[in-house]
Amino acid sequence: MNLFSHYDRSATFLANLDDDWARLIRLVGPCLHDPKAAREPYEALVRAIAYQQLTAKAGDAIIGRLKALFEDREFPRPEELIAADFDRMRACGFSASKVATIKAIAEGALTGIVPSHELAVMIDDETLIERMISIKGVGRWTVEMLLMYSLERTDVLPADDFGVREGYRTLKSLPEQPQPKELRKLSEAWSPHRTVAAWYLWRMPRERGNVLK
Repeated sequence: MNLFSHYDRSATFLANLDDDWARLIRLVGPCLHDPKAAREPYEALVRAIAYQQLTAKAGDAIIGRLKALFEDREFPRPEELIAADFDRMRACGFSASKVATIKAIAEGALTGIVPSHELAVMIDDETLIERMISIKGVGRWTVEMLLMYSLERTDVLPADDFGVREGYRTLKSLPEQPQPKELRKLSEAWSPHRTVAAWYLWRMPRERGNVLK
């Protein structure tokens, strides 16, 4: 069985929305969204902060250097990140603000603001978002990455994401990107398949305008 075949229903739903979606899905092919459900929310948030505004390759390198600070650990524990030397974390490639946010996330994991995976699966999306954006430096986008990639939520649309907004602008040949609030409203028609919609919008070809036309 194809590992990604459970996304076929979502892709079919989106392709039936209109001709633009149908052409995009035909061009990109099957959805290969690949969540990491085994990760604890704490680790997922730290990783999301690490990758913010960076390429995947750069984020991988920074996470690799962070893990190297803690021998014999698959991933550092919250108490270890709290105690970690600021300058050593900066040397991994984190900005000062990212170091502060990562330490705040670690504090949140110890105080219970960041729930365990076992508890998180029982909490709805908006409640988790509101709960975790109370951590200084953690925004809605960061929690949405957790929802999509760690908790495998199927109806998440990160409307603040530049790539998603630009993908939709190009898909519809719009003169400018829709604002996040507008895109959230538009995306109601894609529910309950908005995670897969975001995956496709991230892959919208942008060279030489809308190549789907």
